[in-house]
This record gives sequence, C-alpha cells and structure tokens, in this order.
Amino acid sequence: MRKLERRLLPALLAAFLAAVAFLWAAPFLWTLVASFRPEGAGSAGMASLVPDTPQTLENFRNALESGSFGLYYVNTLIVVAGVLAVQCVTVSLAGYAFARLSFPGRDVLFYAFLLQLMLVPPALIVPNLRTVVDLGLYDTLPGVMAPYFASAFGTFLMRQTFLALPRDFEEAAAIDGAPWWAIIWYVLLPMAKPGLVAFAIVSVTAHWNEFLWPLMVINDPAKHTLTIGLAAFTRGAEGGKEWGVLAAGTLLVMAPLAVVFVAFQRRFVDSFVFSGVKG
Repeated sequence: MRKLERRLLPALLAAFLAAVAFLWAAPFLWTLVASFRPEGAGSAGMASLVPDTPQTLENFRNALESGSFGLYYVNTLIVVAGVLAVQCVTVSLAGYAFARLSFPGRDVLFYAFLLQLMLVPPALIVPNLRTVVDLGLYDTLPGVMAPYFASAFGTFLMRQTFLALPRDFEEAAAIDGAPWWAIIWYVLLPMAKPGLVAFAIVSVTAHWNEFLWPLMVINDPAKHTLTIGLAAFTRGAEGGKEWGVLAAGTLLVMAPLAVVFVAFQRRFVDSFVFSGVKG
C-alpha cells in the first residue's frame, strides 16, 4: 500500500502541476492561435486552442497598418532604457553607501527608504503628477521616466549584493590609491553583475508593462507607449469585432519580453538565485 502511495503521489502532483501550468498558459495559447486565424474562420472568442484552419499572417499585417506599433515600440524603448540607465547609477551608489559607508543614522535611513516598498504606486500618482507639471515635464517621455529614477527595491538588492562581496579587492584598490568612484566602477560593479542583471529584469518588465502612469502623463498620441497604444488599438478592433487582429496586436506587445525570457531563461534564473554571490 505504501509503495502504491509513493508511486501515485508523484504522478498526482505532476498532473496537478501540469493542469495549473495549462490554465496559466491558456490565455497566451488562445492569443497565439487567434492571431493566426484567418478572418471569417469563426468567432475567435470560441476558438479552440488547437488550430483547425490554415494559418495566416494577415492579422499581423492589419494590426501593423491599423496601429502605430513602430512608434509605440520606439517610445517604450526610450522610456525603458532611460529609466534603467539612471536607475543603475542611483541604485548602485545608494546600495554602496548603505553597504560600505558608515554615517550616523545609516540603518534608520535605510529602513525609512524601504518604506517606499509598502506604498502602492497609485497612491503616489497625484503628488508625482503635480511634481511633473511643476517641472514642465507633463506630456513628455522624461515626465514618464522621472518618478522611477530612484528605486527602493533596487537599492535594497544592490545593498545586499555589495554586502555579500568580499572587501579584499576594494581594500587592495584603495591601498593602490584608487578613488571611491574607481573602486565602484572597476572593482565592485563587475562582481555585482548578477545583482544588476536581476534588477534590470524587474525594471524592464515593470516599465514595459506600465499603463496607468503613462496614461496620466501623456496626451500626445505620438508619445504613447505600447500599453497605451494597445488600449487605443483595442477599442477600434473591438468595435469591428476583429478578434484576430486584436490578438495579433496583443501578441506584438507581449512577444518581445516573451522571446527574451525564453532565450535567456537560464541567465535570468541564475541572476536571481546567485545575485551577489561570487563563485
């Protein structure tokens, strides 16, 4: 009886996990199938997850012609790259300060800094919007980027990463006369690369999918990001019941992150598991 239980439990667990994985992946599979279904092949809302008609790229062509996805990609890449570039500087310097420097109230200031993690982003929309307007950044891409230039999560991650690094190398560099900025740039950051990669994954994913804040800041259609552009595109496609075109547009937005994740999945996992751990 016990042998039977030992055989059944792994099988039942595997079946349960497979069912959960299928339920999680079903919306993506539906979008993938619907985006390749030709027009008039039946309601995409009732489409099977198994293709039952000849597939076509017509929906993608119609989506690209109907929506300015090229412009949306450029705007989104500017926002994502700009935010990440500034964040890498700010979180690295802040993480170094909290991990290596000694000054009165350091720990209290660090924990107060982490209180940002307890605030939901919508709670900060009004003060952030007022600040952006006062700075003259309303309806600009820098206005979308500005509130994210500092990151409590990134500071915490880099602090933990720097704390895990041995001090031998930086002490040797300091003895050789290297200034503090050279120690950070040439000694600490190369060893902290897993932490930076892990933070970059979180940052890019979050700002690629950001919707509410860009919607509040941007009015000019020429400055829309992918999420806002997809929302506008969706309204037009839903009006015409063009479910295949709608699915194709959705896939155009989500595909880059999915492709990058599949291509670098092992690197992503290693970055989170071994963040800040040498060797």
